[in-house]
This record gives sequence, C-alpha cells and structure tokens, in this order.
Amino acid sequence: MSLAEPKEAAIPAPDRSEPSTWPSSTPDPTERWLLQGPHPRRHELRQAARIFAECVRGFRALHFIGPCVTVFGSARFDETHPYYKLGLETGACLAAAGLTVMTGGGPGLMEATNRGARSAGGASIGCNIQLPKEQKPNPYLDRMVEFRYFFIRKLMLVKYSYAFIALPGGFGTLDEIFETLVLIQTGKVKTFPVILLGVDFWKPLVAMLREKLLPAGTIDPVDVDRITLTDSVSEAVALIRDTAIRDFGLTYGRRMKPRWYLGER
Repeated sequence: MSLAEPKEAAIPAPDRSEPSTWPSSTPDPTERWLLQGPHPRRHELRQAARIFAECVRGFRALHFIGPCVTVFGSARFDETHPYYKLGLETGACLAAAGLTVMTGGGPGLMEATNRGARSAGGASIGCNIQLPKEQKPNPYLDRMVEFRYFFIRKLMLVKYSYAFIALPGGFGTLDEIFETLVLIQTGKVKTFPVILLGVDFWKPLVAMLREKLLPAGTIDPVDVDRITLTDSVSEAVALIRDTAIRDFGLTYGRRMKPRWYLGER
C-alpha cells in the first residue's frame, strides 16, 4: 500500500458537514470493583466475562480501520490554547498523509486532533473511557468505541498504530507514553516512532531521562534515542511516513475483509 492511496487506510466517511453526536460518558464503578481485591468466585467470573466481551467489542469495531497513528494529549486545553492549534495541525497533516488518526476520543487536544483529521478529509477514530468528569467523547469522530477499563482502552490505542505522537498532557498522557516505550523496550511491539510534539513542554522530561535514569543504569541509551522531540508537525509526519514505508510497508499484511454473516462492516 502506498501513501498515494489514502483511501485504502480510511473507513467509509460519514457526512462531515455536521459534528458527530455521541452519548456522554457516565461514571462506571466496574473497574474500581475489579481493583478492590478478591471477590466471590462468581463475581470474578462475571468480571472476566465482561473484560473478554469488551475486548471483542473493541476488536470488532476497529478491525478494518486501516493503518493508524495514535495521538495522545491532555483533555484540559480548550480551543483558545496554542496547543489546541497544534493538535488541529497534527490531525490535518496525518490525514493528508493518508493515515487514520486515533485518539482517546475525549475533549481538549484529543478533540483538536480528531477535528483536524476530519477537516482534512481523513478518518477520525476515538477510544473513549468512562469517567466521572472531563472525558466526554468529542463531536469529531467517525467511529467511537467506549470502554469501562483503562487497560483495554490502552490495548486498542496501541494495537492498530504504526506510530505514536504525544501532545502536551498530564498523568494520562505520561502513562500512555511510558507504557508504549516499555512495550517497545521489551520487544512486545516493533520499534515504531514515538514523537513528543512541543519542545518547551517535553524537554525537561527528556532531560530527566538522560540526566537521571541513564546515569543510574535503569535505562539504556537506545531507550532515550528512540524518542523524537520536535516542534515541527511536518517533521513528525515525514518521519512517520518514511518509517512506515521503509520498515513496515504501511500494511498489516493481507487486508482483512468484513464478513456480512458476522455483522461486520
């Protein structure tokens, strides 16, 4: 698959003239109960079945979305903030390169990235999480999947992507960045590009890795070197595009086709 054929990477586009409408997230105590220690065996079995069902639902919803780039970022920056504009540019440039854009599906910089992708005619995907506050799905999603469990949501954000971009963010963004880096470090996934956009914001973090963790021997030089720090969206997208062609051929292998008898589309 070549980058000149972006339609191969996109799901069928809906009417883009109006924002999408998704149900608001609601607080769900399921994951809290799961993490509260042992429960009666019947309850644990129900939890396991619920987790399995949520995985299957995510796999079915995202199976045909094509080569993705996952973009992480804070839910707390609104459209008046310069970082929101950075998100818009990021989504638009990724879409112009023929890549499906995936985010956590919420407001803030996730919304900005989905909005930018949609405005450029690209596919815009969101993996939302049920939380009591902040995390309502944004209206710029072509497809949205909502999860109870953080660990399933993070699985989906990694499973379908060729590269990962982090816009400025807080604990959630840091969690996603470092989990991705651990998966690469331990060989659980391939060495996909990991890009931190926003030099002023991320430079102290990278400095801490080089000045504290590296001398202490808790990480290796290659673990830091695989992080790209830049202010340039075009540089980030060029790196992703070149890496995807050279190392991964912009394909997962044989393209999967929906099966009508499984209710797939």
